[in-house]
Amino acid sequence: MDLDLTYEQLAVKQLVREFAEKEVAPVAQELDEREEFPYDIVRQMGELGLMGLPFAEEYGGGGADTLAYAIAVEELARVDSSVAITMAANVSLGGQPINLFGSEEQKRQWLAPLAQGRFLGALGLTEPGGGSDTAAAITSAKRDGDGWVINGSKALITNAGTAISGFVVLSAVTARHNGRGQISQFIVPKGTPGYAQGKPYDKIGWRASDTRELSFDNCRVPKEYLLGQEGKGINQALAVLAGGRIAIAAMGVGLAQGCFEMSLSYAKQRQTFGRPIASHQAIQFKLADMATEVELARLMTWKAAYLKDKGRPFAKEAAMAKLFASEVAARAAEQGVQIHGGYGYINEYPIARFYRDAKVLTIGEGTSEIMRLVIARQIGCGEEVPEQKLKERSVGQA
Repeated sequence: MDLDLTYEQLAVKQLVREFAEKEVAPVAQELDEREEFPYDIVRQMGELGLMGLPFAEEYGGGGADTLAYAIAVEELARVDSSVAITMAANVSLGGQPINLFGSEEQKRQWLAPLAQGRFLGALGLTEPGGGSDTAAAITSAKRDGDGWVINGSKALITNAGTAISGFVVLSAVTARHNGRGQISQFIVPKGTPGYAQGKPYDKIGWRASDTRELSFDNCRVPKEYLLGQEGKGINQALAVLAGGRIAIAAMGVGLAQGCFEMSLSYAKQRQTFGRPIASHQAIQFKLADMATEVELARLMTWKAAYLKDKGRPFAKEAAMAKLFASEVAARAAEQGVQIHGGYGYINEYPIARFYRDAKVLTIGEGTSEIMRLVIARQIGCGEEVPEQKLKERSVGQA
């Protein structure tokens, strides 16, 4: 389904599909089993311009629009979610805060090498005990001469602990008013004294991606590393997360597409009662439902990307796309395992990896429950509640 994509969007789709099938698919299973970060693949994605695809060319990016970026994420997730989230977290969560709110100097110092794949960026928002209540944030940043001193910890952070991690965009309390924290964002480079990365989490999915806890003990950064305006960190983070939901939705579409394709292929080959199981109505209905839901999720995701590219409000559509596509992915993975039967429960078959990878999509960048609350507020239901009160602890958005 191309829906009159532009030449540039089609070129991105073809480029990433060929790369995913040639370079990612053959090693995805092994990387997952070893829980091994895909350094070589990340390097190649940097060389292809994928690690900064939607950023301006003057900062080393590809100058692509949001829809082309979503298509790229989808094509990667179609074969492997660990690689897809590594790229998506680098672009949507690590690079986008600097792209949207950074000074010219900050963009040239941090965005350009990130876009070229020379190092990875991360977003440090979620705290171990914070969850949905941002007012409970403990991580603090206090002025000290010509810099800031940061103390605290962050949990479930993606891309912060690899050998090529470059920095984390950190949210910290810089003041308190009426008991609530005034949040600001800072760029904290890897290697800064007092900044430590914990051990990788033992996850059930996304096992080849990097996710861990971070700690800050009298970690000092210069005043030039304040990102955007002091006290505007929550608004900045929410703007970033709204766009990031499009990427998570694209991951859901890609994963569901991959589940459908491998299930259809298996159903045509597997024989029962003297004929392929694809000829049995029970299996046909499962595949028909999968195909339909994938198309609907893709349309919703592309609509959100289109609205963003046109400069129109897109927060509601992004939340809808993320909610629907993530749940479609979970259903597609479950039905894929069912179609594979007993073999679907064996890790040797990729459908098992897709099944483990699917669940986190309903959690990252805000849970399905939080997405429903966000959508309800957007359509005028109930009391207006600032979205920061609805922020959920999640692997993808951290």
